[in-house]
Amino acid sequence: MKGQRTEIWKKEEYSYEGAHGFIPVMVSYMHEDDKIHPAMIVVPGGGYRQVSRTEAHLVAMDFYEADYNVFVLVYTVNPLDEVPLGMQPLQDISRAIRMIRRKAEEYRITPEQIAVCGFSAGGHLCASLSVHWKDIKDPDPVYDRVSNRPDAAILAYPVITAGKSAHPGSFVALFGENPDQKDLDYMSLEKHVTADTPP
Repeated sequence: MKGQRTEIWKKEEYSYEGAHGFIPVMVSYMHEDDKIHPAMIVVPGGGYRQVSRTEAHLVAMDFYEADYNVFVLVYTVNPLDEVPLGMQPLQDISRAIRMIRRKAEEYRITPEQIAVCGFSAGGHLCASLSVHWKDIKDPDPVYDRVSNRPDAAILAYPVITAGKSAHPGSFVALFGENPDQKDLDYMSLEKHVTADTPP
């Protein structure tokens, strides 16, 4: 099952205006044995403008060789600054976790052992879900009943704050040139860590 691509949205569910026919996908790296494995979702960076290839396959193979069943998330990005992303990438990663957890038996993974590993803007996306998972509703009631909380998060050189030390380009991609302060505060993730945040 290595390299299997799975669209995480049906066409009628996905409506990002700048997608130009793209629908977010997961690419799987799964062991072809009868064992149950922990799951790792790899979320590459790219400033919310691309999904970096160098933070995808190589990382996935490392986790695969460490006995994980791995999924690389190719999420919604904004390469041309046409339409601010808003919460679409967060919706993408939330749906990916719910899909993997719901299909735990098919994917031969432990539903209580789903971790995320994100780099740069992908780290921001993993951290966003880790602190805001309760806020994200799924349009499909079947998936909405499934938990979207990661069981653990690995954040590699993540974008974290939208404050003084922000990576400005990531937030332009998310919210445009003149973002609302309320949105920036929501995505300053250091402000939202609680006892419910995954380790």
